[in-house]
Amino acid sequence: MTTLDISKMWRDPGAPADSFYQVRPECTDVPKSKFRIKNGKTLSARKWRAAFSPEGYLDIGKTLGRIHRGGIHPSIRGEVWEFLLGCYDPKSTYAEREDIRKLRRTQYAVLKEECHTMFPTIGSGRFITAPVITEDGDPILDPLVLQEANAAKEATSAGQANGDSSGFEMVKEHDKRVIEWKLSLHQIGLDVARTDRSLVFYEKQENLSKLWDILSVYAWFDKDVNYCQGMSDLCSPMIILLDDEADAFWCFERLMRRLRGNFRYTESSVGVESQLNKLASVTQVIDPKLHQHLDKLGGGDYLFAVRMLMVLFRREFSFCDSLYLWEMMWALEFDPDLFLLYEDPELVAEKSEESKSKSKSRHIGKYERENMKNGGKASEAPLPISVFLVASVLKDKSDKLLTEARGLDDVVKILNDVNGNLDAKKACTGAMKLHKKYLKKTNFIRNCHLRV
Repeated sequence: MTTLDISKMWRDPGAPADSFYQVRPECTDVPKSKFRIKNGKTLSARKWRAAFSPEGYLDIGKTLGRIHRGGIHPSIRGEVWEFLLGCYDPKSTYAEREDIRKLRRTQYAVLKEECHTMFPTIGSGRFITAPVITEDGDPILDPLVLQEANAAKEATSAGQANGDSSGFEMVKEHDKRVIEWKLSLHQIGLDVARTDRSLVFYEKQENLSKLWDILSVYAWFDKDVNYCQGMSDLCSPMIILLDDEADAFWCFERLMRRLRGNFRYTESSVGVESQLNKLASVTQVIDPKLHQHLDKLGGGDYLFAVRMLMVLFRREFSFCDSLYLWEMMWALEFDPDLFLLYEDPELVAEKSEESKSKSKSRHIGKYERENMKNGGKASEAPLPISVFLVASVLKDKSDKLLTEARGLDDVVKILNDVNGNLDAKKACTGAMKLHKKYLKKTNFIRNCHLRV
């Protein structure tokens, strides 16, 4: 008679998730994912469905802890992300969400058609990698541009009943906003061509063009930010997880609500500079010796951490592990009023923090709860967990940085060595510990000042 080994069951390493994001066989240097699908820890489809009432109301408090402990099963990742990112309100019904989904799909179709009218390659199943316009608005008529434009027109006319492909001419553009948008199109194409190319998913031209379409439409939609390098890394998972292009667009748009400040450039500052300053402040509090050493090496501006913050560790983790990291971050930061914050910010502002803390604490992410408990929202916006994730990487490499780094090149080299070797769960746990330590120290310093 076979006996059940309970200890072995608890040590179950789980099933690898790499099969959901297949890597091309020739890409042998891609790091293996550390994420494992574990029974009883990973949020499964069954547990996810059980969190909904018959009408469709989501008890998200049942899922946040599980996501933090074991991530989300890849088969439901896309639909769970839509809630974590604030696309839908957990307090909405199935019918209400379906109405919102239909409306957004229509809105995206209108946006995409507007872009297609200005540049027919949008929606043609193709994308461009060569400049199409000068900064003065003059069309660039080199052979590659013409070849790509004509191919797009042929693809468009082939799909039309009357075969008419008129309405597009390579003529001088005078509208400043249109010029800026068209200037970004080839850069989007260049980035698309090298984004996640180790994945089998991007062997298909239709998936590459879908990524280019979404980013091009977003560049037109967000007139203040347009497009910046790094956005393709953030958008790529959305089209892999969500089949409908419009759904993927709005999920990406919600992610950009959190991150767009990093991509805003002015004549006097770079958007991500604000988070770099916050990272410097955090490091100065939790590891003053390391901060002093980095400052002495000329790295006090923390520019070596730009990539980590801009694309949320996409380059430091395997594809699968970066998704696991993101969903843990969002679960920890989750605010049940996120949907309302985007749709009706004035209504959210009327709610008192005290009542929200008492009545919805189970539905609030652990990181967000710590901020509220410590008055993190009383005077200014709390620091995003991504800042503490970077700080935890620096803390983990502190001894090596202090003993081996003799210049900024050494700092970059030491940090590059973590690529593909980081553990997402450990990184999040480390970030939470540093966050708690930071709040404790800053509260102590604040109280001391109040006594003086």
